[in-house]
Amino acid sequence: MFGETDMSTFEKRLTAAAGADAVRRQEPMHLHTSFRIGGPADWFVEAVSPEQVREVTALCRQEGVPLTVIGNGTNLLVSDRGIRGAVLRIGAGLAQVSVKGREITAGAGVLLSRLARAAQEAGLSGLAFAGGIPGSLGGGVCMNAGAYGGELVQVLTGVTWLLPDGTLETVPADRLELGYRTSVCQKNGAVVLEAQMELSPGDPSEIAAQMDDLSRRRREKQPLEYPSAGSAFKRPAGHFAGQLIEEAGLKGFAVGGAAVSEKHAGFVINTGGATARDVRDLLEAVADRVEKRSGIRLEPEIRMIGEW
Repeated sequence: MFGETDMSTFEKRLTAAAGADAVRRQEPMHLHTSFRIGGPADWFVEAVSPEQVREVTALCRQEGVPLTVIGNGTNLLVSDRGIRGAVLRIGAGLAQVSVKGREITAGAGVLLSRLARAAQEAGLSGLAFAGGIPGSLGGGVCMNAGAYGGELVQVLTGVTWLLPDGTLETVPADRLELGYRTSVCQKNGAVVLEAQMELSPGDPSEIAAQMDDLSRRRREKQPLEYPSAGSAFKRPAGHFAGQLIEEAGLKGFAVGGAAVSEKHAGFVINTGGATARDVRDLLEAVADRVEKRSGIRLEPEIRMIGEW
């Protein structure tokens, strides 16, 4: 992509924009995904402020350097060859949470589990479902994260985002085109920086009990002891992906170090040493066999990024 001189110049400018401590070269992406899989990124930047996000995205746009924005890495499969260009992680530097009455404003880097706990402690109901989701708010907005009948679309009132052309906007939730595991962010390339939510008053102890119950159900039914990216496939209309996979006799089916969980067929796990190619080949094989048996083609929920 670059000559050595170009790379050196870009790296100097990137360091000036983000700070020397924020930029890492050839960063292994398996350190930043829940799958524990992924080759190196050319440059990796840990965002510490909205201003830094704007500067880094502007620099990459000016220099024609590919930019990949990630959150907590819980819904990602990064290729074994890694990611060319720069990776910008929206993490702890943008994780502030503010509660005012029934309204919560939170940075995109806050973990959904922490956000749910903050709402519970404030006596606000509507986010208990998010207590066991390991992702961050920004990624959660982009995919309209949900579990156990709850989704972010039910509580979101607006977001502040950065568009690819550098425009910073605060827009109402009805501009987000939120649907099942989708939003307009997946089309327009916007980077979510902050989100606003409106919840309902509730009893903190009752909300805590609900969160504890959901946590118990997750531990009993999901293979939390293995690295994974959560549900591997989207739920097809009128069906459950895990059930279709189990009915196809695929529990325990493996490719290399990747396997369909024996505990919950909707999960693909890294049993140890799985490569991204193992996971991708497994997903394709599962989708093929389910389609052959049921006529339904499963669509991966996992976001696949990098150089394949």
